[in-house]
Amino acid sequence: MITKLKFASIPTRDQDSAVRFWTEKVGFRVTTDQPMGPGKRWIELGIPGAETAIVLFTPDGHEDRIGTFFNGSFACDDVDYTYKQMSEKGVSFEGPPEKQPWGTFAKFKDEDGNLFVLSSR
Repeated sequence: MITKLKFASIPTRDQDSAVRFWTEKVGFRVTTDQPMGPGKRWIELGIPGAETAIVLFTPDGHEDRIGTFFNGSFACDDVDYTYKQMSEKGVSFEGPPEKQPWGTFAKFKDEDGNLFVLSSR
């Protein structure tokens, strides 16, 4: 039986730039960085306190996914606080956090233009 989601992939043009963004600005950590075909690496990032990892890898033929909407959401305990911390580190948000009946959310972009949702649990 399936027990968890092991990783989700984020398509990227420049893996080195993506590693800097996700580690220095968002606070993830590199858990795996190894060759994965000509000119590419398999890079897994650990999210503090989570079992699911993020992978910075774009399979051949999927380059058109770079700069699109990530169909998922990063959860945090306090969107306002996390928004402030990430903004101070240079992360670009579409706007300030918005409160909804189901919780609070904000949308941010990585350096490849991929769009992500940050939301309360």
